This record gives sequence, structure tokens and C-alpha cells, in this order.
Amino acid sequence: MRFTKILSKGISALACVGAIGCAGMAVSGQQASNPLRVAAGSNLYCAGYVQTSAIDTSRRLVGAVEEQDGYLYTENNEVYINLGADRGVRVGDKMTVVRPRGQVSTRWSNKRGLGFYVQEVGTIEVIRVKSNVSVARVDTSCDVMMLGDLVQPWQERTSPVFAQRPAFDRFANPSGKAMGRVFMARDNQEMVTRDQIVFVDLGAEDNVRPGDYLTFFRPLGKGNLHDAPPESLSARDYGFSSLTYRGGKFSNQAARKSGETARGRVVTTRKAKEGRPAIRKIVGEGMIINVKERTATVVITRTAQEIHTGDWVEVQ
Repeated sequence: MRFTKILSKGISALACVGAIGCAGMAVSGQQASNPLRVAAGSNLYCAGYVQTSAIDTSRRLVGAVEEQDGYLYTENNEVYINLGADRGVRVGDKMTVVRPRGQVSTRWSNKRGLGFYVQEVGTIEVIRVKSNVSVARVDTSCDVMMLGDLVQPWQERTSPVFAQRPAFDRFANPSGKAMGRVFMARDNQEMVTRDQIVFVDLGAEDNVRPGDYLTFFRPLGKGNLHDAPPESLSARDYGFSSLTYRGGKFSNQAARKSGETARGRVVTTRKAKEGRPAIRKIVGEGMIINVKERTATVVITRTAQEIHTGDWVEVQ
């Protein structure tokens, strides 16, 4: 089945999930015969992952039928792989094409050695087998393929089924379970929203599993793209008083004066926050769809606002 068909079904399903009115109807009407999936299409097969274990680099794309005209290949193009009958390849075999992009280096995690990012580029299907090479047709493409991309065994994936959940709680208490951070998003995005993919530094070593829900949050007051302007209001305002009828000199737009008899300094916003307990701002929710040694791939399912790289996550 083409990713385009899967993707269109996944998008329509997730759109219904996001609307409270149709979520209940969809669950009750389709749960038995055609259950809704949290991730589908490109979110399921093209999300990518970050792993620490070594990847097999012996199998790769080594040529293309039309390579004289270009070096980028997509659906229905014919390519050569360095696997043939001597490696047990048969016509009809399906394989995944991936592209390791390098070691992950990030300021957003205290873990060292998260691994390397592997981009999932698409799938190919073998159409002709020779002794030591095979011809394959690009079946589905998440991105353009290039010679040198690695070929891995194809594995069917199944997304967790959507289940009706309580209303999104923007003021939920911490669960006390494993916590991590969003250290990267797919396609180098820095701000993401519903149905998009992020990577978090929680993995098998933290006992997380596909299907686990995560809460996205950040400290209260954080998340601006730019620094807020400094406070500049004074407790006194001399701008609109006349020489004859001037009254009080107090500004009705300024913060209060400190002290029990208002003889102290103006209380600034920064001063007002001192000593308060840690308060978090919940900005979204997501589900883990793939787990590696030290990281997990997550699809965002609900948002209160945009989610940033650097935001915290907690297992619900």
C-alpha cells in the first residue's frame, strides 16, 4: 500500500481525534471494524530514530538506471543494490532505505552519547535478481534517495490504537515517573505541533515502551522566542500634572511599594516570583511509537500551544 494512501487515512483519522465532538462517534462507530491508529503513513514509517548500536553498512544503493541524468531518486525509479542471488535475494523482496546522518550533539539532554540519527528515506521492492546485484523499484519515498543510502530488512510496523482519553488537563500534577527532554524534532524543526515527530532522551534503559503517553511541559514563564522588555514603570508619574491643580503623583499603572506602610521599594515582577514553588506549564501530550536504547520517537497527539525543542517530557 502506498504511503500516500496510508497518510491520507491517517490524517483524516487524527483530525477526528483532535475534535472532541467526533472523537466519541469515531471510537464507537469504528472501534471494532476499523480502529483508529495514533500514527500512520509517514509518521509511522518515515519518523526516523536515534540509536547507539552499530548499523549494517554492507547493503546499499550502488546504481540507478537513469543515473546519467541525475543523482536523486524517488517513487518508480529503478535502482541497483549490491545484493544478489548469492545473498539470497528474491524477486518481490521489500527493503527499507535509511540514511545515517551523524552523531547527535545537543544542549537539551544531560545524557551523554545519545547515539546517531537515522533518517528513514523509503522502501524499495526487488524486480530482478542477478548473481551479485539486484534491480529494485522505489516503492515509497519519504525523501529522495541517493546512491550510498543503506538498505535494511523491511519490517511491518503497527501503530498503537487510539483509545478515548480524559480531557486534556493543562494543570495536571506530576506523575512522578521518568522524565526527559525533547532534544530534536524531525526535519530540523524547532517548534512543532500536533501530528508532528520529536525525539526524546527516554529509551529502553528508562523502561519506556511504544504506546506510552508523555506530557510535554516547561517551567512557568519560559518559552518566549525573544526576551521580554524590562520593567520601566515608576511608582510616581509626573507626566500629566499641572502647576495649579496637580494632585497626587502616584502612577495607577505601577507595581505596589513594599513594606507594611508602603515605604519600601517597588515590587518588580522578578521580586514577586522569588520564593515561589516550582510551577510547570503543560503545553502538550504525545505517544511513543518507537524505542531505542537511550531515546524514543514520539508523535504529538494534543497541544495547548506550540512545543519547542528543549521542553521537558514526563511519562504519564
